[in-house]
Amino acid sequence: MKTVLYVLGSGSRGNCLAIQHGDSVLLIDAGFSCKEIERRAGLVGMGMEQVVGLVLTHEHGDHARGSGRLLQLREMPVLTSHGTWHRVRSRLPDGAAHQPLGLREGVDLGPFRIEACPTSHDASEPLAVVVRAGELSIGIAYDLGRPTTAVRYLLRNCAALILESNYDDVLLRSSGYPAVVQQRIAGSSGHLSNRAAAELIQELMHPDLKLVVLAHLSEKCNSESCARKEMEPILRKSRWKGTLHVARQDEPLAPLTIPLSAVLTLGL
Repeated sequence: MKTVLYVLGSGSRGNCLAIQHGDSVLLIDAGFSCKEIERRAGLVGMGMEQVVGLVLTHEHGDHARGSGRLLQLREMPVLTSHGTWHRVRSRLPDGAAHQPLGLREGVDLGPFRIEACPTSHDASEPLAVVVRAGELSIGIAYDLGRPTTAVRYLLRNCAALILESNYDDVLLRSSGYPAVVQQRIAGSSGHLSNRAAAELIQELMHPDLKLVVLAHLSEKCNSESCARKEMEPILRKSRWKGTLHVARQDEPLAPLTIPLSAVLTLGL
């Protein structure tokens, strides 16, 4: 059975992903308006009527903005931590169903098994997530100031990884942001740099990893070329045979089928 990853958009102004396995679709985050999520889904041929649930990694607007309207139009459970649920429940329709996620609270929903662990970020119980569909595992980890032992353990042996690569160290220092903002971004409760993302991928590398998507790039402190410049030498050194993509803020990527047979092309 085919498993497809839809990266509808990722960045500081909104994040939304989806995984389709068979006839079921699982949304991960709803950081755009419901109308915009539907528009982007239509662009890539993803059927919103097939959505069986919504995973929220945390409550910040760029991850949860469209969740209220989405649940008004479509009845589905919200899978998230207790802390995030406490923060978002007032934005959701009365009667919205919550299925808790955490270290000991994996959830089975349709063909999906969803597991999670806490991340280091300035939100209320934010999560990294692994979605298991058939024999495949897809890991999603963004908004993490540092990759904890729990995150590393959760993301092991995934066939696909969607990983934050938020900022370039030099661009952050020259961004014009006040020192306190720079410290927040680069701190242990902020975001993951290009360099740290590359180091984490090197640690998580294994023969069955087929797809890496770099996500949540800062518009002011990063670029696709900067993110690739850090990541590609690690992949080349590992003799990796997979595909590397960089998520965009303003448009979805083409649907990504997992596993992929294409051999990595870095343009070298």
